Amino acid sequence: MLISSSDNHPTAQTIYDTLRKEIPKLSLGNVYRNLKILMEEGKIVKRDFGDNFEHYDSIISMHYHFICEKCKKVSDFMMPVQNYLTKRAQKISNHIIKGHSIEFFGTCDECARHRKKYSTKKL
Repeated sequence: MLISSSDNHPTAQTIYDTLRKEIPKLSLGNVYRNLKILMEEGKIVKRDFGDNFEHYDSIISMHYHFICEKCKKVSDFMMPVQNYLTKRAQKISNHIIKGHSIEFFGTCDECARHRKKYSTKKL
């Protein structure tokens, strides 16, 4: 599946653009319908990273993400989930807390290498 083989969290448009190369008659509506089916089957989840796009993720369990401030790539950040945060939030809140999400921000290794390579050339 394209979503699980992707190293980021693609949008419906990204999925459409990629698959359209192989399936020229594919419609964006078809992509959305299939994404909805996969979500209903519990195979993928929709994630919001604050960029006004819906991203799709094949890892449905709780995990964290890294967002590059340069290229905007979203990637999984493999760090143990800090369950104590949810428990702590429940203790200090009147809300019913079911979970939490964390996004780390910074510069990805690829952008950092590119920047270092570029800045070395200018010297």
